[in-house]
Amino acid sequence: MKRANPPSVNRRGSPTSTSSSATDQAWASEVLARLAGIAPDATVIDVGCSTGRVTEALLAIVPRGRVLAIDASQDMVELARRRLGDRAEVWCQDVLDLELDEPVDAIISTATLHWVTDHDRLWRQLAPALRLGGVMEIQCGGQGNIAGVRAVIEAVGHESAPELVRWSPWVFAGPRDTERRLRDAGFTAIRCWLEERPTYPEDVGAFVPTSILAAHLARLPQERREGFATAVVAGVSLPLDYVRLNVSAVRAPS
Repeated sequence: MKRANPPSVNRRGSPTSTSSSATDQAWASEVLARLAGIAPDATVIDVGCSTGRVTEALLAIVPRGRVLAIDASQDMVELARRRLGDRAEVWCQDVLDLELDEPVDAIISTATLHWVTDHDRLWRQLAPALRLGGVMEIQCGGQGNIAGVRAVIEAVGHESAPELVRWSPWVFAGPRDTERRLRDAGFTAIRCWLEERPTYPEDVGAFVPTSILAAHLARLPQERREGFATAVVAGVSLPLDYVRLNVSAVRAPS
């Protein structure tokens, strides 16, 4: 296995920024393909739109339709609005508080829902946002995702960041629990499956702190972040063991 290099750090002591957008976009294209056959005048919502790249791709799928997008980060919403202009309706909202004036024809979400810590409530909240017979296509981190990296994080936490021991910002659910939650929330035609996606970032020293450790670093004082990130990156081996949970479901007719 290839050993990662330590992260580069800017003059203020924070890991330098990098983007995981190329990897996310490649995976998102597969989820978008699962919307093939949707009516061109459908209404679709992108849950966790980030900078709006996936949202932009939706515009081509529903050229006579309506595209909505939400993100819990106001910064991401501003970037998405800058990208999309008036072609989509974008606003800042936590998915657990999502309420729409009218249900949509399709829900899509990529690389987002593992950040939602209450998956029972998550699917119950999404169900009424979807019209009866509407489709939902999801991909997010799944059971076993970055297990090797998480083991390194835990080990480094024991050494230098006890406040991070046994703490995680993610829920990496498995197919069985997700299928049960979807049934309980009123979905049918449910398919849930895992895919292993070994990943080789071009710049591991930047990728790990920004794409994996951001929430961990935010819980540490500024002066301890560089050391923690450096220790985690030094312990990580490639490929990063990404595992994606895929979800396809239909809101059951009443």
